[in-house]
Amino acid sequence: MRIIAGRWRGIPLATVGKGDPGAHLRPTPDRVRESLFSMLMHRDVLDGAQVLDLFAGTGALGFEALSRGAAHATFVENGRVGQKLITENIKKLDAGDATKLLRSDATRLGSWDGAPFDLIFLDPPYGKGMGARALTAIRGWCADGALVVWEESAPMTAPSGYCLCDHRRFGSTHVTLLETS
Repeated sequence: MRIIAGRWRGIPLATVGKGDPGAHLRPTPDRVRESLFSMLMHRDVLDGAQVLDLFAGTGALGFEALSRGAAHATFVENGRVGQKLITENIKKLDAGDATKLLRSDATRLGSWDGAPFDLIFLDPPYGKGMGARALTAIRGWCADGALVVWEESAPMTAPSGYCLCDHRRFGSTHVTLLETS
């Protein structure tokens, strides 16, 4: 797994290989990330964005956003394997000033007193209903009109407080774009 484009283009990230099912880590394939970031570039949401990467795993989505012009990324990961990988990637990319790691459960977050988030990546363990719970947990964390990129094994419906913008399928991965309302 590597950064696809931007200032860190081609730099390999710490990886778990094909994934760690026990830790629910399944890295987003390069092909899916490339398509996803093409959609985001078209929407012009990356430049200067405050990014929240929920169920971050290796942090690949947040680091890709930083590489392409986002201002800051906050990673939320409660698994020890994922936390270690994110920490390794922060060091590898010398990204400490532009990142924050929250060692928390994304479905049980409290209040947030930092800058509101413009772009949220949501890649929960598939089929467990955790995505909707995480969206409820971050309701006060988002800027008006923030874009949510939700990866799941099936198309997702917009929960209260969000509206559906787009849906795409990449093999077995479904990406649902939501906007805060």
